[in-house]
Amino acid sequence: MAITLMNSPGLPEIDVYRQVSVATGSKLVFMAGQVAWDAKGVTVGEGDLAAQVEQSYLNVGTALAQAGASFHDVAKLTVYVVDWTPEKLPLFLEGVARASAKLGVTPVPPATLIGVAALHVPEHLVEVEAVAVID
Repeated sequence: MAITLMNSPGLPEIDVYRQVSVATGSKLVFMAGQVAWDAKGVTVGEGDLAAQVEQSYLNVGTALAQAGASFHDVAKLTVYVVDWTPEKLPLFLEGVARASAKLGVTPVPPATLIGVAALHVPEHLVEVEAVAVID
């Protein structure tokens, strides 16, 4: 496996991501941010953060598969959430859990969550981008 995920002693362990990713593969996959569009470009879950997180993560999984990768190969996730507040965390985690169940994998690479004022399409509430490393 090209990715080793870990938490370093002295840093907090967070269930939904790891603090460190060590990549040893030879092929890098950089993906455009994925939003809550279905295959026809229709927004899924308008106004529903959990539904949009779920669809965005499913779209990341689809894009990874096209590159010959999976969430096991992800070295870093960056998540952008419109008008982020800590009170939205349960909805965010619900969406991740639903996507995880459908994907059959828990996406736990190092992650950065960034609150933003808006995304390129007004009804989109979240965008997820990934960097993966595969052999």
